Amino acid sequence: MAGTSAVFIPAEFNHASPVERDGLVWTDSELSMPESPQTMQWKPPLDSSLALEGLEEYDPPAAGDARYVTKLGLAFVYIGKIRGWVALTDFV
Repeated sequence: MAGTSAVFIPAEFNHASPVERDGLVWTDSELSMPESPQTMQWKPPLDSSLALEGLEEYDPPAAGDARYVTKLGLAFVYIGKIRGWVALTDFV
């Protein structure tokens, strides 16, 4: 059962994924991304992005939680303000 967290992937991501793509492009400010690097709390990797959507059922995410999704080859950080997971595209 899918949860209520949104999952955002890069617009140029051209591999298969279960993430809906409706053509919308979001800015950093719309996604509430911090302007400076923040400390992330790395959690165990997950197999697919569908697991990210349902985490609130068994391991509720907190702002700054980060997880690697193996099937997508992307890492995501949880942004509490939008209740969503945003793919990390730049590592500092």
